[in-house]
Amino acid sequence: MGTLAAAQPLLIALILAWSAYGKLTSPDQADRTALPRLLGESGAARPGWFGASRAVAAYRGVAVLEIVIALLLLRSWAIGAVAAVALSVGFTGFLVYSKIVVPEASCGCAGKSARPVGHRAIGRALLLLATSGLAATASTGWWSAGAGLLVLVVEAAAFAMLSAELDRYWLLPLRRFRIRLGHPYAGTASDDTPLVATQRRVLLSPAYRAVDGLLRSDIHDYWDDEDWRYVSYAAKYDGRRATAVFAVPHQDSTPSAIRVAVVDEEGLTLYRPTMLATA
Repeated sequence: MGTLAAAQPLLIALILAWSAYGKLTSPDQADRTALPRLLGESGAARPGWFGASRAVAAYRGVAVLEIVIALLLLRSWAIGAVAAVALSVGFTGFLVYSKIVVPEASCGCAGKSARPVGHRAIGRALLLLATSGLAATASTGWWSAGAGLLVLVVEAAAFAMLSAELDRYWLLPLRRFRIRLGHPYAGTASDDTPLVATQRRVLLSPAYRAVDGLLRSDIHDYWDDEDWRYVSYAAKYDGRRATAVFAVPHQDSTPSAIRVAVVDEEGLTLYRPTMLATA
């Protein structure tokens, strides 16, 4: 247990550095999270640090804090581990707040992801809290962990599986492999909702009307994730190849509950209607 605890600061430092990099390279992701609501921003963004909105400023501030804690974990692991525990508690509380108060908001944990906060994001925060708590019990630095470092491979895989931002590197290739093995829709449909019913809901939604002129195909992929079904269409935005992804809630049948985002091949959001008329 001692070597396992000693190894944790290295993993946590790498995760925090990755998370900070995503925030600093995609600061506009802050406006898609629950930060504007939490900080009292509504309508036009109000200026904050360096002329940015308060949400973006806070987002960058969290990134800087993550970098500082990552450096502490690599050198002064005891102080860094306690700071990581406090940060993980904050992350978990913010994600729970997002899911309850602003259910359509994305996580913003590591930059580019348009998915609403779900159980995977909260589970990742709890896993980070658990590993930070274990790191706080370490009596030696990570460089003395020895064989304990091998366990980090399993833990890193668990973090990757809980990270929607990394789905395009392992989950999407896995889905394509399954498609090559059998029927294109085998194993992907919900047991309760036929695809044709989802398609009809999408076609009747304000979200579909908002991006209808950008679409270049019929449905070419769909999948279920927790309380949502995601349906994608090939699209073109500003002369670029793109994908329109509709988020269709299982529990809410009103047309206005459907959301849409147009993303590029790297998963970066190009267009996301914020006001959808119900008429």
